[in-house]
Amino acid sequence: MGADPYAAGKFAANPYARKSPVEGPLVVVLQGRMEDRGLALITPISRCLRRHDVHELILTDEVEANPGKQVNRIAYLGFFAVERGGVLVSGDEVSLDGRPVGVLAGFDETHMPNHLNIVIRTSRLLSGTEQDAPLGATVSFRLPGEGGE
Repeated sequence: MGADPYAAGKFAANPYARKSPVEGPLVVVLQGRMEDRGLALITPISRCLRRHDVHELILTDEVEANPGKQVNRIAYLGFFAVERGGVLVSGDEVSLDGRPVGVLAGFDETHMPNHLNIVIRTSRLLSGTEQDAPLGATVSFRLPGEGGE
């Protein structure tokens, strides 16, 4: 098995020049926060998401949250069902019904293969219920600066 090019430091810059957005509806709204969650973000900056899979969205306001780091202070946003599959990349802009939520920090695989924890860095650490997130709202992940397709 070959070495992971991200862990080996073989990329000087993010190799993702363009990509389609990944989108789908919010199917669960979560409540709650934790100060000591201990999420271990994996080193790779990207993950592929398949249509119909369901994944968890977790928010953090830790500015150092990035691939390979640990994240403790979190708020639970919810789960979304992938309607338009593709590739998520650390740094993607995340929105809920077009409203900015934050930036994709990385991924935690604690619950795999059931679901992926998708960790989003935000300035407003509010759970799904605290921000009154509506069921069915469209969750969207896009490269920074890329408009709708």
